[in-house]
Amino acid sequence: MKPAPQLRLYFENAAALLQEDPAGFLRVTWKQHPRQPQDTRAVFMHMMQGISRNNWSRILINQASMVPFAPDEQEWVAREWLPRAVEAGYRHGAVVVSADVMVRLATAYITTQAPVSALVYRSFETDAEAVEWLLQHPRSASF
Repeated sequence: MKPAPQLRLYFENAAALLQEDPAGFLRVTWKQHPRQPQDTRAVFMHMMQGISRNNWSRILINQASMVPFAPDEQEWVAREWLPRAVEAGYRHGAVVVSADVMVRLATAYITTQAPVSALVYRSFETDAEAVEWLLQHPRSASF
């Protein structure tokens, strides 16, 4: 049996863990602890840097243990980060959803702000389903 490919740690703070997947996408695993707004912003800025640095267009976002975004975090992600991430090449987001309805609502708000023609989000119950979907899309960003 072939061993699973090794994920490479890219960034970690109190809010989340970011890993580079050898299949050609960034993995973000949100943590279950309360976080500070600067921690959230750092995660998102490193997400954008990670896809840009690798010329990737895909991110797997695992929110299973995440606490909800605060309203100011939601606004910042939707209004400031998301347009810049799309400009940097972000095209496919696979979200492993939380059971917490508040997390789902905050995420729904953000994803509905995405430019329709540039970015596709899909929600999944499991990591395996999210990976399968991401692997159906091109590895690098196409502009």
